[in-house]
Amino acid sequence: MGKRRRARELAIKVLFHLEFSPDDPSEAFDLVCENFEAPEPIREFSKNLVLGVCSEKTSLDKVISQSSRNWRIDRMARLDRSILRLAVFEMMFMPDIPPRVSLDEAVEIGKIYGSEDSGRYINGVLDNIYNTIIKNKLRKADPQKV
Repeated sequence: MGKRRRARELAIKVLFHLEFSPDDPSEAFDLVCENFEAPEPIREFSKNLVLGVCSEKTSLDKVISQSSRNWRIDRMARLDRSILRLAVFEMMFMPDIPPRVSLDEAVEIGKIYGSEDSGRYINGVLDNIYNTIIKNKLRKADPQKV
């Protein structure tokens, strides 16, 4: 398993924890890390993801809500919602990560940790976000990349 995959999995665990407990994100990260061995670069990348998702949660939820047909954000499975937030954060705010990589990683994590339908659901929502928002953003920034 790659370093970034491990970091994403750690971030998902923290974000999922925060679904149940309104802890400070940094404190929640430290708490979850007590049971997750990882080298410092993995922890650092993961913590940046968690803090980024938490700081942009409102805008992420708006994008997800607009792209998830017939599902309000508060009705989604908590794990799926956490995975979606992480992937959308990467797609929108981390230009060094290709959006398709974020999408594929989210789908795989959903298949591993989520329900039987999580992978397909996550793929559908993220594919819609990619095609309606991210591609347009990339096209404006650099038409050669799309």
